[in-house]
Amino acid sequence: MHYMHINSVSHRDLKPENIMLDKNFNVRFADFGFAANIQGKDGSGFLRTILGTTAYMAPELITKNIYQGHSVDLFALGIILFILYSGHPPFNSANPQDPHYRLVAEGKADIFWQQHQKHKKAGFYSEEFKDLITNML
Repeated sequence: MHYMHINSVSHRDLKPENIMLDKNFNVRFADFGFAANIQGKDGSGFLRTILGTTAYMAPELITKNIYQGHSVDLFALGIILFILYSGHPPFNSANPQDPHYRLVAEGKADIFWQQHQKHKKAGFYSEEFKDLITNML
């Protein structure tokens, strides 16, 4: 992802179906149909087209605001990582009405993690994992 971003490409539709491994287990991204120049059409660094898969969309996309391509990609990767580790998404969508998302958005990550920990064995989420995901989201 870093390579794409330093080369001015934002994927904008990251989801598990678009991430593959080659024969050497290197990560490869697929389906660049929604990819765009990270600087936007006007060079401002902001993108305006609302697209992607709802479950992996950043809040800027859900609320139909302008956004930065690298931020929406990072957000989607945070959701993917959470799903791969937990077996379920962190919330239904990054919509202010979603109670789990609202906890993260309002800076109440400790309550967010307490709620997710309820159905897992003690210590399932390490402090490092919680910090990484919280910052990605």
